[in-house]
Amino acid sequence: MDFELSAEHRMIRDSVREFCEEEIAPIAQEVENEHRFPAEVFEELGELDMMGVPISEEYGGLGGDQLMYALVTEELGRVSGGIGLSYAAHVSLGSKPIEMFGTDEQKERWLTPLASGEEMAAWALTEPGSGSDASDMDTIAEKDGDEYVLNGTKQFITNASVAGSVLVKAVTEPGEGYDGISTFIVDPEEDDGFEVTTVWDKMGLNCSPTCEISLDDVRIPEERLLGEEGEGWKQTMKTLDGGRISIAALSTGLAQGAYEAAKQYSGEREQFGQPISKFDAIRDKVVDMYRKTERARLLTHKAAVRYDAGERVSTESALAKLDASEAAREVAEDAVQVLGGYGYTEDFSPQRFYRDAKLMEIGEGTSEIQHLVLGRQLGL
Repeated sequence: MDFELSAEHRMIRDSVREFCEEEIAPIAQEVENEHRFPAEVFEELGELDMMGVPISEEYGGLGGDQLMYALVTEELGRVSGGIGLSYAAHVSLGSKPIEMFGTDEQKERWLTPLASGEEMAAWALTEPGSGSDASDMDTIAEKDGDEYVLNGTKQFITNASVAGSVLVKAVTEPGEGYDGISTFIVDPEEDDGFEVTTVWDKMGLNCSPTCEISLDDVRIPEERLLGEEGEGWKQTMKTLDGGRISIAALSTGLAQGAYEAAKQYSGEREQFGQPISKFDAIRDKVVDMYRKTERARLLTHKAAVRYDAGERVSTESALAKLDASEAAREVAEDAVQVLGGYGYTEDFSPQRFYRDAKLMEIGEGTSEIQHLVLGRQLGL
């Protein structure tokens, strides 16, 4: 096993870190307070060729691997959970499935502008009544000649209000369960009947729009069916393997940012004539924050490397996502505690990391679902 990153991976990580420090960190709290999607940041990420890191160069991507994508996502999360979330949803949920399951024509038309950063992507799976049982789907796609007609409601959809394309899951064969679900490429601007009905105010991550969308007799030409009818759920499971690695990476970034804030503060803040880092209670807390962050990173990188090797990673991605998401919340909470009253103010970042981290235990499969997945993989 080689735990060292290649020169290329280090170069990408370092360049993104520099960009984050210069361009994102100064506005991270501002865009969160304003609930503003920072389109200019994503335009700049596109100019840096970062919006399609794991997408092939043929379709405008960087041609990197899952590990490289995880490194970029972590660096974004280290300064802004909201920007990291919109980035991860764009790449792993809204873009990568088109590359994995789309036709050459679909990739040329829909994937190229996403990978280049010209447009944002979204992925619409969850519904108001489905929760963790995402297959319990009421959105219907009925065939009408050479079109499909979509009707339904999707809930908690990241990027839907800023997306140039949305991958929508819908039932094409009622009564067939998992085998009756298909995926469609929807154009929010051109397709009549598509409407963003709510952009949610949230506990955190407010610079990343989370939306409810309504589909009212949305007519989709049959060439915008992704893959074949009935393949939607298999596509979802494969997509989530990669998506959970990206959430693990984002969680690791949140933990890293919180750990760094606490470490710096504890070395500068003096009480009773010495830095508070010299007191056992604070030192041990910061050491534990470091331990949890490093563990999350190792699990995330292991899952990414195995994904890149073409292995099935349901176990590794679920374990990385479970551990890293819980580490992010725990480390961020400890960072608030280390900073004391200052940690509770918006002048310091731990409060933002703490609020952002909670979603990591919910999105792309709750911690409870990850336990279920891992239990099945272990034969329990």
